[in-house]
Amino acid sequence: MTRLARLHNRAPLLAPALLLLAGCGGAAPDEKPLSKEALAAVTADAGAPKDQLARQLDDLFTAPGVGETRAVVLMADGKIAAERYGPGYGPDTRFVSWSMAKTITGVLIGMLVSDGLLALDEPAPIPQWQRPGDPRAAITLRELLQMRSGLRHTESGDPPYESSEVRMLFLDGRDDMARWAEEQPLEAEPGKMFEYSSNTSVILADIAARVLTDSRDPDTRRKAVLGYLQERLFGPLGMTSIVPEFDASGTMIGGSLMHATARDFAKFGEMLRRKGRAPGGEQIVPQRWVEAMVTPSPVRANYGFQIWLNRNLPKGEEQPLFPDRAPQSLFAMIGHMGQYVLVSPQQRVTLVRLGHSGAEERKAMLRQAADVLELYPVK
Repeated sequence: MTRLARLHNRAPLLAPALLLLAGCGGAAPDEKPLSKEALAAVTADAGAPKDQLARQLDDLFTAPGVGETRAVVLMADGKIAAERYGPGYGPDTRFVSWSMAKTITGVLIGMLVSDGLLALDEPAPIPQWQRPGDPRAAITLRELLQMRSGLRHTESGDPPYESSEVRMLFLDGRDDMARWAEEQPLEAEPGKMFEYSSNTSVILADIAARVLTDSRDPDTRRKAVLGYLQERLFGPLGMTSIVPEFDASGTMIGGSLMHATARDFAKFGEMLRRKGRAPGGEQIVPQRWVEAMVTPSPVRANYGFQIWLNRNLPKGEEQPLFPDRAPQSLFAMIGHMGQYVLVSPQQRVTLVRLGHSGAEERKAMLRQAADVLELYPVK
């Protein structure tokens, strides 16, 4: 048999090996080359293979079906590992928090508890609930923080204008949001039922204002809360961009409306990862409070104090995170239409993703976010 004939007979055996050799040292055949923009997003402090990280982050911006990613900031071991923005956005852009604001409100309450101005397991200090015979007098601060007050707060409605959130923010409750939220009756015994509620976070913001000032003057209330946050939280963290919104009564809209850069949201997430400490080691929020925040509620395994937890849920319940892809110790600030601050203490990583994604797009986007986190080992 000639040499040519022998090679011809062996071709089916050689083909897979040749293909494998062709793929060595370069991108897989179905992977497009990384753009300069994708590679430039990853810093020298990435803490993960640069090309792999650049590709996974690129997918957050370019993969089909993930929606519009406008900003990503990734922190690893306290340093910026990657940072990238969509067209028209940049490091100085303020992004709306939507419900990520709830976690900041939760930290505000924690500082006031630490100062001795509030008590976690005593009735919430809402004057109109203290009237004789009012069953809402039994609602504790802990139950408000864990979204189990029992108040009739329906976050989503059909039609939308029937939802408690929409009515409070834009319709009959907009001028005094806390009063509107506090006027709602009970629909369940306090402590027994989880119901996610932006109204509840506004009640918490109202409680903060009440303990910081006796005044009902809107401007005085606004200055009291903003001054406290600036001195005790935003200032020490260097969150120079953050702008919380207030309603006409001077109550901070603590459930949905704060504006900050992606870097400042990352700074806040990093503070939580460090259990309440600033980068220089200053204890801003008590460690025990952050630990309480990320402890599951007795009626909802994946929710703590105004924050989402990466825990398994009963079969059939919608999962907002990915407990099958990341440690259970991961927790998250989550906002409307795809705002996320994902904090994984065991991986020493904080991932901020801001943008606009519908319900199905968020599922795809979260799979890409999980791909990014999986590049970092659990320590």
